[in-house]
Amino acid sequence: MKVIFIGGSGIISSASTELAVKKGIELYHINRGNSTSIRTVPVEVKTIISDIRNQAEASKALEGYEFDTVVDWISFVPEHIENNFKIFKSKVKQYVFISSASAYQTPPQKIPVTEETPLDNKYWQYSRDKIACEEFLKKNAEKYGMKYTIVRPSHTYDKTLIPIEGGYTIIDRMLKGKPVIVHGDGTSIWTLTNHRDFAKALVGLLDNPGAMNDVFHITSDEWLTWDQIYLMMGEAFGVTPQLVHIPSEIIGKYDDFLKSTLLGDKTHSMIFDNSKIKSLVPEFVCETPFSKGAKEIADWYKNHPEQQKIDTRLDAIIENILEDYCVK
Repeated sequence: MKVIFIGGSGIISSASTELAVKKGIELYHINRGNSTSIRTVPVEVKTIISDIRNQAEASKALEGYEFDTVVDWISFVPEHIENNFKIFKSKVKQYVFISSASAYQTPPQKIPVTEETPLDNKYWQYSRDKIACEEFLKKNAEKYGMKYTIVRPSHTYDKTLIPIEGGYTIIDRMLKGKPVIVHGDGTSIWTLTNHRDFAKALVGLLDNPGAMNDVFHITSDEWLTWDQIYLMMGEAFGVTPQLVHIPSEIIGKYDDFLKSTLLGDKTHSMIFDNSKIKSLVPEFVCETPFSKGAKEIADWYKNHPEQQKIDTRLDAIIENILEDYCVK
């Protein structure tokens, strides 16, 4: 099998890259060659240096190549996909688009969420753009001689990503004994998926006849409250955090991005039915509970002090919220 990743060294895609190579897939990456990623790429990966957003340049770089599958990790608006269609026309059979589970109806009318749950997110432009990408893909893939596969990850992490809003800034507050804010009352249910587990399902979809012209979400079956997530992160770093609960709507008044990512994604409970992907890719079994993932994250940050970066603007917002609500 011959596959090309548009991107490939990101949080989600890096594990899929490693697993694809391990399974003997002939894997290519196409990128601009100036990545500052902290993740290494296996030596078996063949890299084509080109700017995928530059249609003429990328088309020239790909002259003479054909692939079974292209995996698009980095398209965020329909124009990106249209550009890629023109580049890969007659070069690939399957176009795999990495969408987002945040495209699902928010809040969902019922859970668990399935692939048939309506797509509707009035809070977050990122999610609406992903919905538009999916619609464009479905309408136009055949015209360019391809079959599509849409993949919707939920909150997927690796050892470099602290999966709480604010990242290491929040850990720093925990370590200093400062209160940290958890949106809502901390009891909404969330799903965190390790990128190694995600990779099993993603790689199983590549050039898979059962995946053609279909949609799959890929998430863990472990359900956690946000309080549990914060407490697990604190435990992994050796502290018991002081949690302060503030409604998402109030937090959102202090910052537009926090408003979008909370109201548009993290405020409401999201539980997913993974039976569809499991029926097609039986080897998709999640083996990394977040208790283990949190320890991997803590170990990585302890060994990479240069990545212990503090967002002073966010820290000031947190202090403002706490002061306004008389939390000492």
